Order: sequence, then structure tokens, then C-alpha cells
Amino acid sequence: MGSALASEGLYLSDTVQTAAKILIVGHFAVGKTTFVGTLSEIRPLRTEERMTQAGELVDDLAGVREKTTTTVAMDFGRLTLSEQLVLYLFGAPGQQRFTQLWHDLSLGALGALVLVDTSRLELSFDVVNLLEQRGLPYAVAVNQFDGGPSFPTNEVREALDLLPTTPLVTCDARDHTSSVRALIALVDHLLFLEQDQA
Repeated sequence: MGSALASEGLYLSDTVQTAAKILIVGHFAVGKTTFVGTLSEIRPLRTEERMTQAGELVDDLAGVREKTTTTVAMDFGRLTLSEQLVLYLFGAPGQQRFTQLWHDLSLGALGALVLVDTSRLELSFDVVNLLEQRGLPYAVAVNQFDGGPSFPTNEVREALDLLPTTPLVTCDARDHTSSVRALIALVDHLLFLEQDQA
């Protein structure tokens, strides 16, 4: 593929041998679309639509009144980690009405990164429960919003009832370096689990 598209990184290198599917999940308006967009080396696929009055009855805008769009299917991005390994990032919609789609997106995924917002932490319980029901390994990243409350990591861990082995990190979904660190926490966790099972 000697085309300009290949040189711009739109196509995978011939050296890539392994592709891994990673879910980016969390409740409504927690920053999943932003996270995938920040990390994706290609222009991300977004299925955002303008929110309408019909959605007011089912989408809780408490704490996110300025939100005008919502993901209605998924976000998709790609991140090449090495010459041999590429990650495909699938951002799942956060509203409960999309639970079946969320289950479908989880098929074949190695694991999930759960984004949480400390000002609406209780909305993360259902997401964590869904992951545990599916037996999908996960790490948790507290997305730091401007002006959002900050709590010690041990308090967030306790509030979410996380196992001591579940990685818990902080990130800013708008910042590339911070988002990479959160993703690395998940990948390290998945590698540890794989070695532990070997």
C-alpha cells in the first residue's frame, strides 16, 4: 500500500500481528467520546446526535445541563501500541436504554476501561455490575472534570466496592498523556491476569 493514505497512518502497517478490542464504558456524559477521540490515531467514528425534547424523559441532565449531543451507537478509534499490536477502542453509550447494544459491543473484548465522574459516582454502579455479570476484566479511571469534587483514591475504591486488585487511576479525557496512562493501567491489568492464568 504505497498510497498517501497508507503513509498518513490510515491503514495498518503490514507488521501488525495482533489486534485487541477494548471497551471504553461509563455512565451518560462521563467523557467516553472525548476519551476515544483524544487517543485515536485515526479520525474517530462518532455516532453523536443532537439531544431532543423526547430524550428529556429518559436522559438525566443533572450536572451536565450544557450537554447537547449524545452517542446513539458507539465511538470507534484505533491506537497502535507497537509495530505488532494495535488496540481498537469502542466507546459504548452510557444510557440504560442502550444496554443490549453495550452487551453486543462487549463480545470479543479483552477488557474495559470504566470512566467515572466523582460528582455522579452512583451512576457508575450499574456499569460496574454489567461488567462483572459478563466476567469482563476492567480498570477504573476517574475522569477529572473542571471544578469537580476530588476524593482520595481509597474513598472512591470503597464507594465503588472495587476489589483491591482492580486498577483505579485518575485521568483527564481531554489530555492525551493522561488518557494513555489510564489505558496502560488497563493493559497492564489484562497482562497480569493473563500471566496469572497461565
